[in-house]
Amino acid sequence: MTAHLRFAGQTPANQDRALRDIIAQSPVLQQSLNTARDLNLPDWWLVSGAIYNTVWNHLTDRPALHGIKDIDLFYFDPDTSFAAEDRIIQHAAALFPPHPPVEIRNQARVHLWYPQHFGQPYPQLATSAEAIDHFASRTHCVGLRLTDHLEIYAPFGLDDIFSFRLTPNPVLDNRATHAAKGARQMSHWPELTMVPWPA
Repeated sequence: MTAHLRFAGQTPANQDRALRDIIAQSPVLQQSLNTARDLNLPDWWLVSGAIYNTVWNHLTDRPALHGIKDIDLFYFDPDTSFAAEDRIIQHAAALFPPHPPVEIRNQARVHLWYPQHFGQPYPQLATSAEAIDHFASRTHCVGLRLTDHLEIYAPFGLDDIFSFRLTPNPVLDNRATHAAKGARQMSHWPELTMVPWPA
């Protein structure tokens, strides 16, 4: 087995430990988690690419920010007005470093703009975790938040991440997103394999 797959197929407890160790060695994620905690947003999670991309860079000895285009920060606020979300975005912009940029989105309002942007309906969510559940790839379904300890939310486990495997999540018709994101990620991490979208 090649070195980058050394945690593939390990027990969930071992993979959880490995992820925590990798996060602890990432100044970017540590700073982002601390800043997000200080913002004290309701039901917040740092999600997706910045997490699994950091794992892949660590395990393939690539630079820490290789392929990381942004950091996604989710929160859930029943105030679904654009103005309320924009106030938080503007306030946070002064707190986070400019690179990689932090994208902050209120998951309570995604169903309001998603159909116009993506041409299909999106369920009205009740928590930020539900948004993570709906990502196009199960591999991408992971979130972190810092309270008095580091919390990890990974509804499909971590084996896809550590196995460098892009597995579809057909809860929504996200075939095109799975293909597009997979193609981009495989251009940065050729060690990846992509599981086709189910027929």
